[in-house]
Amino acid sequence: MEKKDLKIVFFGTPEFAVASLDRLVSNGYNVAAVVTMPDKIAGRGHKMIKSDVKVYAEEHGLPLLQPEKLKNPEFVDRLREIDADLFIVIAFRMLPEVVWAMPRLGTFNLHGSLLPKYRGAAPINRAIMNGEKETGITTFFLKHEIDTGDMIEQRSTPIEDSDNAGTVHDRLMEMGAEMVESTVKSILDGTLETRPQPEGEFIGAPKIFKEDCAIDWNKQALNIHNQVRGLSPYPAAFTLVEDANGKEFTAKIFETALTGKNNGNHEPGEVIIEGKRMFAATADELIEILSLQPAGKKRMETSAFLLGYKPVRFKN
Repeated sequence: MEKKDLKIVFFGTPEFAVASLDRLVSNGYNVAAVVTMPDKIAGRGHKMIKSDVKVYAEEHGLPLLQPEKLKNPEFVDRLREIDADLFIVIAFRMLPEVVWAMPRLGTFNLHGSLLPKYRGAAPINRAIMNGEKETGITTFFLKHEIDTGDMIEQRSTPIEDSDNAGTVHDRLMEMGAEMVESTVKSILDGTLETRPQPEGEFIGAPKIFKEDCAIDWNKQALNIHNQVRGLSPYPAAFTLVEDANGKEFTAKIFETALTGKNNGNHEPGEVIIEGKRMFAATADELIEILSLQPAGKKRMETSAFLLGYKPVRFKN
Protein backbone atom coordinates (compact mmCIF):
# COMPACT_ATOMS: atom_id res chain seq x y z
CA MET A 1 0.00 0.00 0.00
CA GLU A 2 1.22 3.52 -0.83
CA LYS A 3 1.10 6.28 1.78
CA LYS A 4 -1.55 8.15 -0.22
CA ASP A 5 -3.77 5.07 -0.04
CA LEU A 6 -3.54 4.72 3.74
CA LYS A 7 -6.49 6.66 5.10
CA ILE A 8 -5.71 8.23 8.52
CA VAL A 9 -7.88 10.02 11.08
CA PHE A 10 -5.78 12.15 13.44
CA PHE A 11 -6.93 12.96 17.01
CA GLY A 12 -5.18 15.74 18.92
CA THR A 13 -5.52 19.11 20.60
CA PRO A 14 -2.40 21.03 21.75
CA GLU A 15 0.83 22.16 20.12
CA PHE A 16 2.49 18.86 21.07
CA ALA A 17 0.23 17.10 18.54
CA VAL A 18 0.68 19.66 15.75
CA ALA A 19 4.28 18.66 14.98
CA SER A 20 3.23 15.07 14.26
CA LEU A 21 0.23 16.15 12.18
CA ASP A 22 2.43 18.47 10.15
CA ARG A 23 4.95 15.70 9.60
CA LEU A 24 2.28 13.45 8.14
CA VAL A 25 0.71 16.14 5.96
CA SER A 26 4.05 17.51 4.72
CA ASN A 27 5.22 14.02 3.73
CA GLY A 28 2.15 13.20 1.70
CA TYR A 29 0.16 10.95 4.00
CA ASN A 30 -3.60 10.85 3.50
CA VAL A 31 -5.08 12.54 6.57
CA ALA A 32 -8.77 12.04 5.82
CA ALA A 33 -9.98 13.94 8.91
CA VAL A 34 -8.78 15.65 12.06
CA VAL A 35 -10.61 15.33 15.39
CA THR A 36 -10.00 17.94 18.08
CA MET A 37 -11.73 19.43 21.11
CA PRO A 38 -14.57 21.95 20.70
CA ASP A 39 -13.64 25.64 20.87
CA LYS A 40 -13.70 27.01 24.41
CA ILE A 41 -14.24 30.41 25.98
CA ALA A 42 -11.16 31.76 27.73
CA GLY A 43 -9.53 34.95 28.96
CA ARG A 44 -10.96 38.19 30.27
CA GLY A 45 -12.47 38.99 26.88
CA HIS A 46 -14.38 35.67 26.87
CA LYS A 47 -13.17 34.96 23.37
CA MET A 48 -13.65 31.61 21.67
CA ILE A 49 -10.28 29.88 21.55
CA LYS A 50 -9.44 27.28 18.92
CA SER A 51 -7.10 24.39 19.68
CA ASP A 52 -3.66 24.44 18.06
CA VAL A 53 -4.63 21.36 16.05
CA LYS A 54 -7.78 23.08 14.75
CA VAL A 55 -5.79 26.12 13.66
CA TYR A 56 -3.41 23.87 11.72
CA ALA A 57 -6.25 21.83 10.17
CA GLU A 58 -8.03 24.96 8.97
CA GLU A 59 -4.85 26.42 7.52
CA HIS A 60 -4.26 23.23 5.53
CA GLY A 61 -7.84 22.56 4.50
CA LEU A 62 -8.20 19.31 6.42
CA PRO A 63 -11.70 17.99 7.21
CA LEU A 64 -12.39 18.76 10.87
CA LEU A 65 -14.57 17.14 13.54
CA GLN A 66 -15.14 18.64 17.02
CA PRO A 67 -17.45 16.34 18.97
CA GLU A 68 -18.67 17.31 22.42
CA LYS A 69 -19.09 13.65 23.29
CA LEU A 70 -17.03 10.88 21.72
CA LYS A 71 -19.88 8.36 21.98
CA ASN A 72 -22.29 10.66 20.13
CA PRO A 73 -23.96 8.48 17.45
CA GLU A 74 -23.62 11.19 14.79
CA PHE A 75 -19.88 11.45 15.43
CA VAL A 76 -19.41 7.67 15.44
CA ASP A 77 -21.39 7.36 12.22
CA ARG A 78 -19.29 10.09 10.61
CA LEU A 79 -16.11 8.20 11.50
CA ARG A 80 -17.54 5.03 10.00
CA GLU A 81 -18.35 6.92 6.79
CA ILE A 82 -14.73 8.03 6.51
CA ASP A 83 -13.73 4.35 6.64
CA ALA A 84 -10.17 5.08 7.76
CA ASP A 85 -7.48 2.39 7.92
CA LEU A 86 -5.69 3.86 10.94
CA PHE A 87 -6.38 6.26 13.83
CA ILE A 88 -3.53 8.22 15.45
CA VAL A 89 -4.06 9.84 18.87
CA ILE A 90 -1.77 12.44 20.46
CA ALA A 91 -2.63 14.49 23.57
CA PHE A 92 -6.38 13.92 23.29
CA ARG A 93 -9.17 12.63 25.48
CA MET A 94 -9.57 8.98 26.35
CA LEU A 95 -11.33 7.28 23.44
CA PRO A 96 -14.24 4.87 23.95
CA GLU A 97 -13.84 1.40 22.49
CA VAL A 98 -16.50 2.08 19.86
CA VAL A 99 -14.03 4.60 18.41
CA TRP A 100 -10.56 3.12 18.95
CA ALA A 101 -11.60 -0.36 17.79
CA MET A 102 -13.02 0.96 14.51
CA PRO A 103 -10.09 1.09 12.02
CA ARG A 104 -8.85 -2.17 10.50
CA LEU A 105 -5.18 -1.42 11.31
CA GLY A 106 -5.92 -0.22 14.84
CA THR A 107 -5.42 2.98 16.79
CA PHE A 108 -2.02 4.02 18.12
CA ASN A 109 -1.06 6.74 20.56
CA LEU A 110 2.09 8.81 21.04
CA HIS A 111 2.82 9.28 24.75
CA GLY A 112 5.46 11.58 26.27
CA SER A 113 7.18 9.07 28.52
CA LEU A 114 9.03 5.77 28.58
CA LEU A 115 6.00 3.60 29.27
CA PRO A 116 5.03 2.01 31.57
CA LYS A 117 6.58 4.84 33.55
CA TYR A 118 4.45 7.97 33.81
CA ARG A 119 1.12 6.80 32.52
CA GLY A 120 -1.35 9.66 32.72
CA ALA A 121 -2.04 13.24 31.70
CA ALA A 122 1.18 14.99 32.81
CA PRO A 123 4.15 12.70 32.05
CA ILE A 124 6.65 15.46 31.22
CA ASN A 125 5.90 17.54 34.31
CA ARG A 126 5.89 14.57 36.67
CA ALA A 127 9.15 13.09 35.40
CA ILE A 128 11.03 16.35 36.03
CA MET A 129 9.29 17.01 39.35
CA ASN A 130 10.40 13.54 40.50
CA GLY A 131 14.03 14.26 39.58
CA GLU A 132 14.27 11.77 36.71
CA LYS A 133 17.45 11.92 34.62
CA GLU A 134 15.84 10.38 31.54
CA THR A 135 12.51 10.41 29.75
CA GLY A 136 11.29 9.71 26.25
CA ILE A 137 8.40 8.87 23.97
CA THR A 138 6.43 5.73 23.18
CA THR A 139 3.99 4.73 20.47
CA PHE A 140 1.56 1.99 21.46
CA PHE A 141 -1.76 0.51 20.39
CA LEU A 142 -4.81 1.48 22.43
CA LYS A 143 -6.66 -1.03 24.58
CA HIS A 144 -9.18 -0.82 27.42
CA GLU A 145 -6.93 0.42 30.24
CA ILE A 146 -5.39 3.85 29.64
CA ASP A 147 -1.75 3.92 28.46
CA THR A 148 -1.34 0.14 28.83
CA GLY A 149 -1.37 -1.16 25.25
CA ASP A 150 1.39 -3.04 23.42
CA MET A 151 4.35 -0.81 22.58
CA ILE A 152 5.47 -0.24 18.98
CA GLU A 153 8.47 2.10 19.28
CA GLN A 154 10.26 3.83 22.12
CA ARG A 155 13.06 6.40 22.23
CA SER A 156 14.77 8.08 25.17
CA THR A 157 16.40 11.43 25.87
CA PRO A 158 18.31 12.67 28.91
CA ILE A 159 16.79 15.28 31.20
CA GLU A 160 19.62 17.76 31.64
CA ASP A 161 20.08 19.85 34.77
CA SER A 162 19.29 22.92 32.65
CA ASP A 163 15.99 21.47 31.38
CA ASN A 164 12.50 22.42 32.46
CA ALA A 165 9.08 21.21 31.34
CA GLY A 166 9.13 23.59 28.38
CA THR A 167 12.45 22.48 26.92
CA VAL A 168 11.69 18.78 27.40
CA HIS A 169 8.22 19.26 25.87
CA ASP A 170 9.70 20.83 22.75
CA ARG A 171 12.35 18.13 22.39
CA LEU A 172 9.85 15.30 22.80
CA MET A 173 7.46 17.02 20.41
CA GLU A 174 10.04 16.91 17.60
CA MET A 175 11.19 13.40 18.49
CA GLY A 176 7.57 12.32 18.57
CA ALA A 177 6.84 13.66 15.10
CA GLU A 178 9.69 11.56 13.72
CA MET A 179 8.54 8.48 15.59
CA VAL A 180 4.90 8.83 14.51
CA GLU A 181 6.01 8.76 10.88
CA SER A 182 8.36 5.85 11.59
CA THR A 183 5.50 3.93 13.21
CA VAL A 184 3.20 4.60 10.25
CA LYS A 185 5.93 3.44 7.85
CA SER A 186 6.33 0.16 9.75
CA ILE A 187 2.59 -0.39 9.48
CA LEU A 188 2.68 0.37 5.75
CA ASP A 189 5.62 -1.85 4.87
CA GLY A 190 4.62 -4.76 7.10
CA THR A 191 7.63 -4.60 9.44
CA LEU A 192 5.55 -3.65 12.48
CA GLU A 193 6.57 -5.37 15.71
CA THR A 194 4.97 -4.86 19.10
CA ARG A 195 5.80 -5.92 22.63
CA PRO A 196 3.80 -5.79 25.84
CA GLN A 197 4.67 -3.22 28.46
CA PRO A 198 6.86 -4.70 31.21
CA GLU A 199 5.18 -5.41 34.51
CA GLY A 200 6.12 -3.74 37.76
CA GLU A 201 7.54 -0.48 36.41
CA PHE A 202 4.36 1.60 36.49
CA ILE A 203 4.59 5.19 37.75
CA GLY A 204 1.51 7.41 37.56
CA ALA A 205 1.48 10.89 36.01
CA PRO A 206 -1.85 12.41 37.07
CA LYS A 207 -3.05 15.79 35.88
CA ILE A 208 -1.45 18.82 37.53
CA PHE A 209 -3.68 20.57 40.05
CA LYS A 210 -3.23 23.84 41.94
CA GLU A 211 -1.99 22.08 45.06
CA ASP A 212 0.83 20.51 43.02
CA CYS A 213 2.06 24.01 42.19
CA ALA A 214 2.19 25.41 45.74
CA ILE A 215 5.75 25.41 47.09
CA ASP A 216 6.31 23.93 50.55
CA TRP A 217 9.46 25.59 51.88
CA ASN A 218 9.77 22.89 54.54
CA LYS A 219 10.89 20.50 51.81
CA GLN A 220 14.51 20.06 50.77
CA ALA A 221 16.03 22.41 48.21
CA LEU A 222 16.38 19.74 45.53
CA ASN A 223 12.68 18.83 45.77
CA ILE A 224 11.68 22.47 45.42
CA HIS A 225 14.11 23.01 42.55
CA ASN A 226 12.68 20.03 40.66
CA GLN A 227 9.13 21.17 41.35
CA VAL A 228 9.91 24.59 39.85
CA ARG A 229 11.61 23.03 36.80
CA GLY A 230 8.81 20.54 36.27
CA LEU A 231 6.15 23.25 36.26
CA SER A 232 8.02 25.91 34.26
CA PRO A 233 6.92 27.74 32.20
CA TYR A 234 3.38 26.43 32.67
CA PRO A 235 1.44 26.23 34.92
CA ALA A 236 4.34 27.41 37.19
CA ALA A 237 5.07 26.84 40.85
CA PHE A 238 3.92 29.60 43.19
CA THR A 239 4.32 30.92 46.71
CA LEU A 240 2.81 33.49 49.02
CA VAL A 241 5.21 36.39 49.57
CA GLU A 242 5.30 38.62 52.66
CA ASP A 243 7.08 41.97 52.25
CA ALA A 244 8.75 44.23 54.82
CA ASN A 245 5.46 46.10 55.42
CA GLY A 246 3.52 42.93 56.17
CA LYS A 247 1.73 42.97 52.82
CA GLU A 248 1.16 39.57 51.19
CA PHE A 249 0.85 38.63 47.53
CA THR A 250 1.36 35.54 45.40
CA ALA A 251 4.18 35.08 42.93
CA LYS A 252 4.95 32.42 40.36
CA ILE A 253 8.53 31.16 40.43
CA PHE A 254 9.97 30.03 37.10
CA GLU A 255 13.65 29.47 37.71
CA THR A 256 15.80 28.54 40.69
CA ALA A 257 19.36 27.42 41.31
CA LEU A 258 20.81 25.09 43.91
CA THR A 259 23.54 26.72 45.97
CA GLY A 260 24.79 24.00 48.33
CA LYS A 261 24.84 26.64 51.07
CA ASN A 262 23.60 25.56 54.48
CA ASN A 263 20.58 27.37 55.91
CA GLY A 264 22.50 28.57 58.91
CA ASN A 265 20.05 30.09 61.37
CA HIS A 266 17.39 30.85 58.76
CA GLU A 267 13.94 29.26 59.00
CA PRO A 268 12.37 27.60 55.93
CA GLY A 269 10.77 30.26 53.75
CA GLU A 270 12.92 33.10 55.08
CA VAL A 271 14.21 35.36 52.29
CA ILE A 272 17.84 36.45 52.19
CA ILE A 273 18.82 39.29 49.85
CA GLU A 274 22.41 39.85 48.80
CA GLY A 275 22.67 42.84 46.46
CA LYS A 276 20.69 41.93 43.32
CA ARG A 277 20.35 38.27 44.31
CA MET A 278 17.62 36.61 46.35
CA PHE A 279 17.74 33.33 48.26
CA ALA A 280 15.18 31.38 50.24
CA ALA A 281 15.79 28.97 53.09
CA THR A 282 14.46 25.43 52.72
CA ALA A 283 14.59 22.38 54.98
CA ASP A 284 18.30 21.92 54.29
CA GLU A 285 19.89 24.55 52.03
CA LEU A 286 19.49 28.00 50.56
CA ILE A 287 17.96 28.05 47.09
CA GLU A 288 18.42 31.00 44.75
CA ILE A 289 15.40 32.54 43.02
CA LEU A 290 16.35 33.59 39.48
CA SER A 291 13.07 34.65 37.86
CA LEU A 292 9.52 35.12 39.06
CA GLN A 293 6.21 36.85 38.39
CA PRO A 294 4.27 38.75 41.07
CA ALA A 295 0.49 38.54 40.69
CA GLY A 296 -0.73 41.01 38.07
CA LYS A 297 2.77 41.73 36.74
CA LYS A 298 5.01 40.35 34.01
CA ARG A 299 7.68 37.73 34.51
CA MET A 300 10.98 39.30 35.53
CA GLU A 301 14.50 38.54 36.64
CA THR A 302 15.16 38.75 40.37
CA SER A 303 17.27 41.91 39.99
CA ALA A 304 14.26 43.71 38.46
CA PHE A 305 11.89 42.30 41.07
CA LEU A 306 14.03 43.65 43.91
CA LEU A 307 13.79 47.18 42.53
CA GLY A 308 10.12 47.29 43.49
CA TYR A 309 9.70 44.68 46.20
CA LYS A 310 11.24 44.00 49.59
CA PRO A 311 10.29 40.40 50.44
CA VAL A 312 11.12 38.99 53.86
CA ARG A 313 9.41 35.61 53.77
CA PHE A 314 7.87 33.05 51.46
CA LYS A 315 4.90 31.26 53.02
CA ASN A 316 3.44 27.84 52.32
